Amino acid sequence: MQKTLKIAQREYIETVKTKTFLIGLLFVPAIIVGIIFFTNKISQSKGGPRLPVKVVVTDLSTQLSGEIKSRFNKHNNSNPNRQILFQSLDTENSPISIEEQGKAKLRSGKIDAYVVLDKDILEGSGKVYFYTHKSKLSNLDVFWAVEKVINGVIVDQRCKLRNISSKLLSEIRHVPIERVEIGTRADEQRVQSMAQRMTRMMIPFFFMFLMYMGIVVIGQQMLSSVIEEKNSRIIEVLLSAVSPFQLMGGKILGLAGSGLTVISLWTVAAYGAARWQDLNIDITGELVSYFFLYYILGFLLFSSLLAGIGSICNTLKETQGLMMPIVLVFVVPLISWYRLVQSPDGVLAKVLSFVPPVTPLVMILRISAGSNVGAVEIIASIALLLAAVLVTIWLAGKIFRTGILMYGKRPSFREIFRWLRQS
Repeated sequence: MQKTLKIAQREYIETVKTKTFLIGLLFVPAIIVGIIFFTNKISQSKGGPRLPVKVVVTDLSTQLSGEIKSRFNKHNNSNPNRQILFQSLDTENSPISIEEQGKAKLRSGKIDAYVVLDKDILEGSGKVYFYTHKSKLSNLDVFWAVEKVINGVIVDQRCKLRNISSKLLSEIRHVPIERVEIGTRADEQRVQSMAQRMTRMMIPFFFMFLMYMGIVVIGQQMLSSVIEEKNSRIIEVLLSAVSPFQLMGGKILGLAGSGLTVISLWTVAAYGAARWQDLNIDITGELVSYFFLYYILGFLLFSSLLAGIGSICNTLKETQGLMMPIVLVFVVPLISWYRLVQSPDGVLAKVLSFVPPVTPLVMILRISAGSNVGAVEIIASIALLLAAVLVTIWLAGKIFRTGILMYGKRPSFREIFRWLRQS
């Protein structure tokens, strides 16, 4: 055990003192701070002027064009950097020819949007037809503004025809809501802002993504470490003093320590950035304990797999084909995180909680999402993950013992299975 700890200490020191490790250690917190700062600047900035959007409206009811034009003028006065050029298309031809004329302008690129109001739009049975052609994403916000203006004009006119006060209707529709979260004490409560609610929703994803970065990204250093020492023949010198299993165990423990260092700093940086923005984040000691427990078990499982893969390969390029299926398994919770947060006690979440490679990611997502995960389920997932770790380390150790001293052509799967049977 003493030799294993010595190797772990060496692996940890050799990893953390490299420039790439220090750059990566500081790079993510810097990105977090930069994103928050940049987001604030973007939200406060009104943006520069953009090309005006040309909108043509055909009002078949013949009662709304004037008010629509007036509302667009008000919009242009309030938004000088995003103008809407309004044009009414009314002719003596039939409605079909009018629409075809507007669509022709739209297809030729002379206008950006073409709107047709049905003749019976004010009676409630008509529709508004909003035509676009190869619309640009930069115009979507203006299109929404156009729809809002036209909808407002129609509603106001309908109220006038029915002798209903539009102001009164607006007051009736407006229901102010103040979202308040109470604490454990009777006098403890706080109002939740939109930013606070968004942050609360993103906390589970942050913990899962941090787990992914700590396990997958940092764990891949095992490959480079094993292959580098194997190619330089340093591995032969090390094996003259320690057993292959001690060498593999020391490497895993050393990289696990460097991973804990990284994610601890990233967590502190993220928490400090949130407090800098006056965002209250409820992170309990229980949640942190579960995070580090699942992280350690997940890292041991993943890094032992990589130790076995690295021992049978001679270059990093050879490892890509073997690494791809494993990494893809870890991606599954990342692409389905929103569904898992919405239903943390659903069938999908519970099934993935007992799939050892992704158990750490899914369980920390469910726990941080406020799911009612019972103690029995947590203990069962930890027990299953621990059993998977022990089996993986045992198998990887046997592959590592033989493969680490082999050079040249990579062994086939049949040869690897023969090593396991013979050992």
